[in-house]
Amino acid sequence: MKLPRDISGRELVKLLSRSWGYRQIHQTGSHIILETEEPGHQRLAVPDHESLRIGTLNSILRAVAEHKRVMREEILRSL
Repeated sequence: MKLPRDISGRELVKLLSRSWGYRQIHQTGSHIILETEEPGHQRLAVPDHESLRIGTLNSILRAVAEHKRVMREEILRSL
């Protein structure tokens, strides 16, 4: 499945918060810090940019998929 080319950092934060159990804990500069306790503790930094670079988006999705023990495509379907 192809990665979307036009997703913003804020849109990704909303998706991860709504569908995957993450919550925004604070913002440092241009990075939004997310945290989850399901199934264990994890923190992520998502750049607050208009359009995320493909490599950045791929890296975030890979980290979420590995932590949640799901396939990356399952996360992409919820975009």
